[in-house]
Amino acid sequence: MKLNTLLVLLTLWVPAAFSGNEPIAAKVNGKEITQMRLERYFAEYLEDQGRAVASIRNPTAYKKLRKAALDALIDKELLWQEAQKRGVQISDATVQSQVDQTRQAMGGAQVFARRLEDAGFDEASYSDYTRRELAAQQVYAELNQAQISKTGVPDEKEVRAFFEEHRGEMNQPEQVQVRHILIKVPQGAEASTEAAARLRLEIIRKKIGQGADFASVARESSEDVSASQGGELGYFPRGRMMPEFEAAAFALKLGAISEPVRTAVGWHLIYLENRMEASDVTDEQGLEMVRAYLARQKQVQARLQVLAQLRAGNRIERIDDE
Repeated sequence: MKLNTLLVLLTLWVPAAFSGNEPIAAKVNGKEITQMRLERYFAEYLEDQGRAVASIRNPTAYKKLRKAALDALIDKELLWQEAQKRGVQISDATVQSQVDQTRQAMGGAQVFARRLEDAGFDEASYSDYTRRELAAQQVYAELNQAQISKTGVPDEKEVRAFFEEHRGEMNQPEQVQVRHILIKVPQGAEASTEAAARLRLEIIRKKIGQGADFASVARESSEDVSASQGGELGYFPRGRMMPEFEAAAFALKLGAISEPVRTAVGWHLIYLENRMEASDVTDEQGLEMVRAYLARQKQVQARLQVLAQLRAGNRIERIDDE
């Protein structure tokens, strides 16, 4: 498990002694999910997405994200209840191993104990919750596998049809990797300004030809935002850059530097670092890629169907939505 996932465990269950009079966000077959539990999980849910509650200014977006967090808590409760129905048992050794991993991930026994105390746990109650979480994960895996077995693997007719429709997208076009140095000159500039910029690049080109490193010179002289990266523009195919820039870049031999090139933003020197030739996937490669992709899609659909069936077959009350 990732450390963030381990830390989320601390937010998902509040010991009964602390939840007696809490407002209710939802009920699953009569089992309450408190507002406090939802609030704590919501913060963690957003953190996993690199966001914070205070950063969400749009009320519609806030409501949508909060609903998604509540949905996740409801699904966890459904899976735990299903595990109880099926009599899923998690051994003491497995629970202890997971607790030990969590303790280590948090930075040791003292930090772990402090985090537990802050969340209203002791180690015994946290072990109980870990057992519950592992049981829910196990039953979810079993339900997923059963659903995948029903849907089966993608049939060859489906694979072939998808391959034919998307074959062009699997091919790799020719790409070049370049660095450049830009001297900005607005369109319609006076002839003397154009000449001065071009002369400046001619002097820079001569300097590089005498042994100066292109990337170092770009950092010193380029007026483009890429200067801090030594003028690095990475790989790009045809159709991505301005026409004049593209034509010059693709015409270069490996390791060559262009003559000054005029575009709408100014004058450039272009250095070709690498070239990646176009490559077409074979039928065998393409069909195998499609099989793997469609199999993953079926797995995703299986997970969604498992949760949908659980929701449909149980009694859920969403008080937070009212």
